Amino acid sequence: MSDSNSLQKVLEHLRLYDHPLLAFSARENNGAVEILIDLENSTVPVHTYVLTIHPRDLDHPQFAWHLQRQLYDGLHDYFIEMFTRTPQDRAVSRSPMPAGEGSQGS
Repeated sequence: MSDSNSLQKVLEHLRLYDHPLLAFSARENNGAVEILIDLENSTVPVHTYVLTIHPRDLDHPQFAWHLQRQLYDGLHDYFIEMFTRTPQDRAVSRSPMPAGEGSQGS
């Protein structure tokens, strides 16, 4: 499949998805197709998530299902990457939990 046909195939499938917060687009890059996911109308700077679709995935007989799974997995990763702090962030000082919180008793 040529690069332009691959891009068209992905764009056609992306048109089937509509989301109130996200915009989907695609581009060719080094023999692969990249799906770009952007947060629409954001008031804070958020990066564009890039999801690479390899030629073997484009030729798969179950392409539509594989694309959906990759897209949903990518969305999960994208939203996780938006965290500005998590409990595992070592830069955050951990204050002790007040007595009684975090345990259900004995």
